[in-house]
Amino acid sequence: MTTDILTDADRSFLFVLGSSRPDGNTEILARAAAEQLPAGIPQRWVDLAKDPLPDFQDGRHEDGTWPVSEQEEELRRATLDATDIVIASPLYWYAVSASTKRYLDYWSGWLGVPGMDFKKRMGGRTLWGVTVMAEENEATADGLITSLNNTAAYMGMRFGGVLLGNGSRPGQVRADERALTRAKTFFEREAPLARFPSEEETGER
Repeated sequence: MTTDILTDADRSFLFVLGSSRPDGNTEILARAAAEQLPAGIPQRWVDLAKDPLPDFQDGRHEDGTWPVSEQEEELRRATLDATDIVIASPLYWYAVSASTKRYLDYWSGWLGVPGMDFKKRMGGRTLWGVTVMAEENEATADGLITSLNNTAAYMGMRFGGVLLGNGSRPGQVRADERALTRAKTFFEREAPLARFPSEEETGER
């Protein structure tokens, strides 16, 4: 895949839900943003809590092949089929949730699958984030944002940023007018090629 910006006709979205409870605030905000996408753009939603992946075991430097479960294969296929991947995870201890981190850990394994060219195929696609947190100070989410940005930079992906919302009790994000307003145009924003912070400072790439 090239790094050219795709037209709407070429795009497809994968929403990866990483909350530990159904219909959580982060999912509400992600769906509010998804509602603004043109009707012709395919959307696929995966709830990591409903069909959890087992803990990732790194076998990249071991002999033999690591058995691939049906749910891993399905998620891997869904990831590679999407032009836009949206990580929708609440802010847990200043980072993504455990199930979300486990999903990203599996990327490490997919990097080493012979013939898959996972990193090359992911290059030029776009990574987005959505998170809702109890804190009103949005700087609290800096760690999560940096993690997703650096993941995109390593993979040669574009990074569309993170849609932030405030809420703790179920449904509380619906009262965050600023977040809901931003959701209306979130996926319209430019998604530049991701860069590591050190590259931003030196201008290197």
